[in-house]
Amino acid sequence: MNTLQQVRTLVYKDIVLEWRSKYAINGILLYVVSTVFVCYQAFQSVDTLVWNALFWIIMLFASVNAISRSFVQESQSRQLYYYTLISPHAIILSKIIYNTLVMILLSLIAYIAYSITFSNPVGDPFLYTVSVLLGSMSFASVFTMVSGISAKAGNNSTLMAILSFPVIIPLLIVLITLSQNALTGIPRDESTNEILVLLAINVITITISLLLFPYLWRD
Repeated sequence: MNTLQQVRTLVYKDIVLEWRSKYAINGILLYVVSTVFVCYQAFQSVDTLVWNALFWIIMLFASVNAISRSFVQESQSRQLYYYTLISPHAIILSKIIYNTLVMILLSLIAYIAYSITFSNPVGDPFLYTVSVLLGSMSFASVFTMVSGISAKAGNNSTLMAILSFPVIIPLLIVLITLSQNALTGIPRDESTNEILVLLAINVITITISLLLFPYLWRD
């Protein structure tokens, strides 16, 4: 099989395994919904700045919980089996694609639950939805790369936090700026720079993953 066929097969495998168990996805959904409910009980009503900040805090921790297990759930024997059959580029790409799909699903559910629980102050719903989708893709690509590195270092959670911190902070700043533009309803062309920066972060992260993961995979 070529790389694209390998990626498609691995993504399908992850989806089937998740659909059979549902433990992980149900746990993350419970976390998202319960966190939204707790925030509502604590604050009742918030201004737009706090509304936006709370949403991205919830999404940040949900993404960590969802993606940190990407390589942990693969046993050593299964990884050795993959090593003999599949290219490392296919493995890291399949993980990024699968985690992106999971994060998009979780983000949309969280956004809907958040909007229903709190009054939705978004001035431009389309632009805010774009920021949610771009944020999901960015979280998935960054945390998948970091999860792969930490998995080869003994699944060290401290290492994952240290490696992701320099990337996540500027990513959150850009996401909050873009979503704040959507909240205030300013013209969409004024948010072009933020959208391009988010796309660039995704391209750079995926490129680095494709360059580094083969060397990690050999170990």
